[in-house]
Amino acid sequence: MRIGIFGGTFNPPHRGHVTLARAAVEQLSLDKLLVIPAGIPPHKQLPAGSASNEQRYEMAVLLAGAVGKCAVADDCELRREGKSYTADTLLQLREEYPEDELWLLMGSDMFLSLHTWCRPEVVCRAANIAAFSRCEANERAAFEAQKANLEQLYSARVAILDNPNVIEVSSTDVRSALSAGGGEELLPPAVWGYVQREHLYGTDTDLKHLSVDELRPIALSYLKPKRVAHVLGTERTAAELARQYGVDEREARIAALLHDCTKKLEIDQQLKLCDAYNIDMDEMERATLKLQHSRTGAEIARHVFGVSDAVYDAIRYHTTGRPDMTMLEKIIYIADYIEPNRTFEGVEEVREATARSLDEGILLGLTMTIEEMRGYGTPIHHLTMDARDYLIQQGGTTI
Repeated sequence: MRIGIFGGTFNPPHRGHVTLARAAVEQLSLDKLLVIPAGIPPHKQLPAGSASNEQRYEMAVLLAGAVGKCAVADDCELRREGKSYTADTLLQLREEYPEDELWLLMGSDMFLSLHTWCRPEVVCRAANIAAFSRCEANERAAFEAQKANLEQLYSARVAILDNPNVIEVSSTDVRSALSAGGGEELLPPAVWGYVQREHLYGTDTDLKHLSVDELRPIALSYLKPKRVAHVLGTERTAAELARQYGVDEREARIAALLHDCTKKLEIDQQLKLCDAYNIDMDEMERATLKLQHSRTGAEIARHVFGVSDAVYDAIRYHTTGRPDMTMLEKIIYIADYIEPNRTFEGVEEVREATARSLDEGILLGLTMTIEEMRGYGTPIHHLTMDARDYLIQQGGTTI
């Protein structure tokens, strides 16, 4: 396996990082790209007003999502005590990936000064070097000279790469733009959203008075990269159903964008939010991660974003359903179930039923869910059973 190693302070990660990473993946045919935020940079201090280590790691996760499926954030330097020397990181990764081909990515300044680093011989022995050139004539000559120097001194294997879509911007430039009230165009959307919700670098976005377009990148910043397509698909489906059934489209989009905002949290984190928001859960909810995210997500939507009671309830019941759901609750429940990225057996049947009648689609979806859970021997929440029974009593049929 060919693994790229992309380090930096990522304070914050920007579109320039995205273009460089994508170019490396393509030109080196990487199977995996590790995005590694530095813990304590050895030659400089993080400036005042920087993001915390935890925040920089979260932004590195979002950067990896913007790069593509092969990219993943790694917090090895943040977990290690002391200064973050590249030699130590590469030795650690060499132990973790003993049979794989490692490529250390770097820009021109880093490459041309590599021989001055701490233990450059270890760096060159542990990984191949992939250096990005700006393609300027004088720099290209310097690159070729440095390449020959590293090959002679350390038997390094060096590849000089191009970045055809280069964006000449630094994190310093981005921080300045953000503190001046701009910078959105310099960041991947989810990173822009994260900066706003964490109020980083002097930003002061009012999260309780956002348009749908303003909310979208912030909502995406809560998600694991693999869940982004699902949430956007749910938003599109919810909007279509809202128009079809005469429901407020804005509220449908907001509920859809936020319905999974705590989905990625582990059970201990979910329970902490339950305690913080005084959520009174039943025994099954306290033991089931899938049920908890509906409860905690609704609270985040209310307390952080100031959503209406209608949106709160739509998020609150999007997993279980409940008897006598409002139209908005029905739309979010079924949009989550049938959005275009869903491919399970029977989903087309549910889509067709929903197009005929919202209640017909929901009843079929509830029935399929109950049957599937029974097949797996999984406990079924009483609200799901009650929601199905209510629709049957109202004249629905599962046939």
